[in-house]
Amino acid sequence: MIIREKGTQVLDKNLFAGRGTVKIEPLFSSEEFNAPVRLCARLRLVPGTSIGLHQHIDEDEIYYILEGKGEVYDGERKYSVSAGSSILTVSGESHSLENTGSRDMVLLAVIPQAHTP
Repeated sequence: MIIREKGTQVLDKNLFAGRGTVKIEPLFSSEEFNAPVRLCARLRLVPGTSIGLHQHIDEDEIYYILEGKGEVYDGERKYSVSAGSSILTVSGESHSLENTGSRDMVLLAVIPQAHTP
């Protein structure tokens, strides 16, 4: 078992051609998992910040909104999300996320990869 209190933050400006800077706090590295996981991190988006539309291939992505509110777009429709919302984007699908609220949006992001035979 690995327990961490606080990680280091990475800043990613205009993530997938989005607006603003996303603060990424990696929680665990890929090497610490027994399963293929590319990302496990806490993300923080200040108001007006977005993650641009992007597609996942051979991996899924889970967002769990911890704080704040915003909109997630699946390439066809926008959905309102807020603290407690869970979003699953499976391989082959696209999504984007925008903080439309007046407070920071904080979320957990996990990207499990497809198993290779």
